Amino acid sequence: MITRRGFFRFLGGSIVAAAALGTYAVGIEPMLLTRVKRYALTPPDWPDSLKLRIVALADIHACRPWMTPERIASLVEEANALQPDVIVLLGDYVAGTRMVSNWVDAAEWGPALSGLKAPLGVFSVLGNHDWWEDLTAQKAGQGPTIARRALEAAGIPVMENDAVRLQKDGQGFWIAGLADQLALRPGKAWGRKNFAGLDDLPGTLVKISDDAPVILLAHEPDIFPDVPKRVALTLSGHTHGGQVRLFGYSPVVPSRYGNRYAYGHVVEDERNLIVSGGLGCSIAPIRFGVRPEILSIDLG
Repeated sequence: MITRRGFFRFLGGSIVAAAALGTYAVGIEPMLLTRVKRYALTPPDWPDSLKLRIVALADIHACRPWMTPERIASLVEEANALQPDVIVLLGDYVAGTRMVSNWVDAAEWGPALSGLKAPLGVFSVLGNHDWWEDLTAQKAGQGPTIARRALEAAGIPVMENDAVRLQKDGQGFWIAGLADQLALRPGKAWGRKNFAGLDDLPGTLVKISDDAPVILLAHEPDIFPDVPKRVALTLSGHTHGGQVRLFGYSPVVPSRYGNRYAYGHVVEDERNLIVSGGLGCSIAPIRFGVRPEILSIDLG
């Protein structure tokens, strides 16, 4: 039988443990040194002679104190040091939380990303927050968004239902990028009852003019069930791995598929998807069990 003193010791210990976990999740893990999450795979029909390294950054969510221009610049240095053939940015550059000490606007985070360098180029897509926080684009129902202009000013092409053919060691491949699937928010001010995506997967793939392999950039992974086997690899962000992840499970995932596409390498019907845990935070500045990460993906 537990005594009164024992009960209060237990209660006090529980409060201390909860406070320690909260401090770690809010004040430590979001600010931890970024880890490099490495993948090595050869998708079906990928040419044996094509060795390609892709470095991917997702969900930067620039804001103070969590993701300052100085921290973004350090991420750029880390990405470049991985010796990528190509660098891809998977969307959500603007803050996704109101719990900030100060905003970091496009005039700061755009130049910080301009230092990204790779022999075959740097390519990007936009995320939902890049649209949601741009009230002019929301009202108009179209871009260009502030985020797109900032990326282009930094010399980084933005792919919204576009495709570009690249070549390495005499082997061709395609980078295709989708416009955001949740770009336009519902609201009486804009006359929309539901979220409206601007993505056009068939229209994007029709721009691919030969049988070279395709790498698809799509901010939200929910498009994956519709992606044909023609696409060798789909890269996504958005979920942040749930931001809280225990024993391979996230209690809250911003996806209609729940944990199915929450994080990591997913293979379905010989089709490959990799979902990044991302770098910043959305809604609340909390990370637990999902350290900020840069992806390094070796194909072939």
